[in-house]
Amino acid sequence: MTTTPRSLLRNAGVAAAGSMLFQASATGAGAPDPVAPGTEAPSLRSLTYCTLRTAQGDTLGVRRENRILDVVKAGTALRVPVPASVDEVLEGKAPGGLQKVLAAPAASVSGALVPVEQARFGPCITRPQKILMLGFNYRKHAQETGTPIPKAPVLFNKYNNALSAHGGVIRLPTKAAKKFDYEVELQVVIGEMARDVSEADALAHVFGYATGNDFSARDLQYRDGKGSQFMIGKTCDGFLPIGPWLVGADVVGDPQNLKIETRVNGEQRQSSNTSDMIFTCAQIIAYASSLFTLLPGDVISTGTPEGVINGMPEAKQVWLKPGDRVACSVEKCGELRFELG
Repeated sequence: MTTTPRSLLRNAGVAAAGSMLFQASATGAGAPDPVAPGTEAPSLRSLTYCTLRTAQGDTLGVRRENRILDVVKAGTALRVPVPASVDEVLEGKAPGGLQKVLAAPAASVSGALVPVEQARFGPCITRPQKILMLGFNYRKHAQETGTPIPKAPVLFNKYNNALSAHGGVIRLPTKAAKKFDYEVELQVVIGEMARDVSEADALAHVFGYATGNDFSARDLQYRDGKGSQFMIGKTCDGFLPIGPWLVGADVVGDPQNLKIETRVNGEQRQSSNTSDMIFTCAQIIAYASSLFTLLPGDVISTGTPEGVINGMPEAKQVWLKPGDRVACSVEKCGELRFELG
């Protein structure tokens, strides 16, 4: 039978179910339960991924509690080909090798395990064909900016140059702009091609979710009138930090009940819940897929809640500057931190 991205996502967890590395232990809170022989194993949508930044380059990581498995290093140790990135997992590359690595006893891949606190990260996904952004998708955010509630999702785009990593630095384009702002957002990563899908079926096309920030230069965004230049105000280099984790959809569960926050230099600026979205993740996917085909690896950034600088009275607007530290989080997806330079 031909292996496809769909069958990989559904079946590749079989090997992981029997793995000493990926089974729950007595002290492993939150780890998946062992799967009894003859029962269905968890899919790849039940794992947590990252891009590990190593001396040899970026590589695929799979998280297990307080350690990360360097999949490429483990594949080398076991002499099997493996996917080198999350993008390649989504493309269905080397599924057999990935299964063998996930099934390997911990002792056989011990040299490929990296403590989380020692890891350096790249963006959790690196080659999306499309990065879709949403404007004004939280009720309270629309209210704070004086924007009428949209009748359909407000879509715009970023490009891959905007992708940046947890622990990284956004180099502010201060020659072109001065009014820099944060926007924490839940990121949806597509795992299966979607065209004209229904709202009821939409979430079955999701591979996983991540924390992201729709970093913005408001003076560019509003250069020629309110909302007229979303693209140039949003897609400067590094203006979409994402990660560090890409968390499988089965782990996250309902994406419409997640706490979402931003802190700047330790001060909380945004605190809301994805339940305040005007258009749910399923509705966004259904709507976007009615316009164009969504492909595995495509990213949908689902909008930001209230609390942005742009929503404050003008007298209270203190824009971000070099040296500021931003931390944002989405429940179950982890905290994303970056600095401004």
